[in-house]
Amino acid sequence: MTAFALLFLAALAATTLLKLALAWRHARYVAAHRDRVPDAFATDIPLDAHQKAADYTVARTHFAMLLVLVNVLLVLWLTYGGLLQTYADYTSGLDRPLVRGLALLGLVGLTLTLVELPFDAWRTFVLEARFGFNRTTPKVFGIDAAKQLVLAIALGAPLAAVVLWLMEAAGQWWWLYTWGVWMAFNLLLLAVYPTWIAPLFNKFSPLTDEALKARIADLLKRCGFEVAGFQVMDGSKRSSHGNAYFTGFGRTKRIVFFDTLIERLTPVEVEAVLAHELGHYRLHHVIKRIAWIFGSSLLFLWALGQLKDADWFYAGLGVTTPSTAAALILFFLVVPVFTFLFSPLAAAYSRKHEFEADQYAAQHANAGDLVSALVKLYKDNASTLTPDPLHSAFYDSHPPASLRIARLRAAAA
Repeated sequence: MTAFALLFLAALAATTLLKLALAWRHARYVAAHRDRVPDAFATDIPLDAHQKAADYTVARTHFAMLLVLVNVLLVLWLTYGGLLQTYADYTSGLDRPLVRGLALLGLVGLTLTLVELPFDAWRTFVLEARFGFNRTTPKVFGIDAAKQLVLAIALGAPLAAVVLWLMEAAGQWWWLYTWGVWMAFNLLLLAVYPTWIAPLFNKFSPLTDEALKARIADLLKRCGFEVAGFQVMDGSKRSSHGNAYFTGFGRTKRIVFFDTLIERLTPVEVEAVLAHELGHYRLHHVIKRIAWIFGSSLLFLWALGQLKDADWFYAGLGVTTPSTAAALILFFLVVPVFTFLFSPLAAAYSRKHEFEADQYAAQHANAGDLVSALVKLYKDNASTLTPDPLHSAFYDSHPPASLRIARLRAAAA
């Protein structure tokens, strides 16, 4: 066994144990605080709702632990189990290198999809249904899966073909050209998503509540913000969870509300939630996150450029026939193992943005209304109010409920 193989296996074992330990801590911490609502929420959230959130969180955490183990087995099966090499041997008879590469990527992608599908079904029809959140029918689930597969092929295959061609034909700077293609592809996807992709999965209708529209229009005017329109999405078709988000950019910007959110919140609470989302745009969080993604992708592509022609990289991961497609696959299997320790940095950066957006909302709407909206969402979505701090530091893109509410209440006061 090579030195890199030993290094990778050690990192894989350490990362897996860390993920399992974090999940175990989180489940125990939430369960230990199950029987008492935190003081900050005692007047707003009843004990039975708090206990439901705790049970839901523990169940999801146990499921996440199972997925960690499944993903590890899948990585080992593809590498040292010889599955990737078997696929490479199977596609070696194809004449053109580009066709061979696309076929190899397709086989691995199909394998990952087939492995994930039963777990997605169990999450939807067992876990979510157990706590009263699922509204998806088997028919809708199957149609969604088929649409996602078709989209993955329609959008992913051309992109993969261009990347493979650049890796072969563009010389030592292929990774820089590929980065440019990747950026252009993602920006195009952001532009077309609201009008072409999202409607394939959900129905979007104009917001008909005139009073709410007037309130939102006034907020947008105060904030100097223009959008293409307000839309209500039939989120209740699949889940009872509520949400709101911005989508697109430039002239395609739209505000989308889940119908479950409109039904649950009052107009002033919807306004406060929207003010928070506006804060992300006004404070350039979206641009900063895009820059973060593009900057990290440039670094990763450069690293792949150093590994693509390194025989020890393939040999250390159980592949005996190097190729550009195999390099791509192996790289995406390896990167999460070596970068997980940096997760707290990304999570902390995201939580910083959430605090800033809350502050913006408190300045342009009523902080108390945002507090009441968040409390309702925590309750309705069964979000735990007592996450394990260490687990939260690794995984949570939003601040813990108690800390977030405390800051908003201070702003309201």
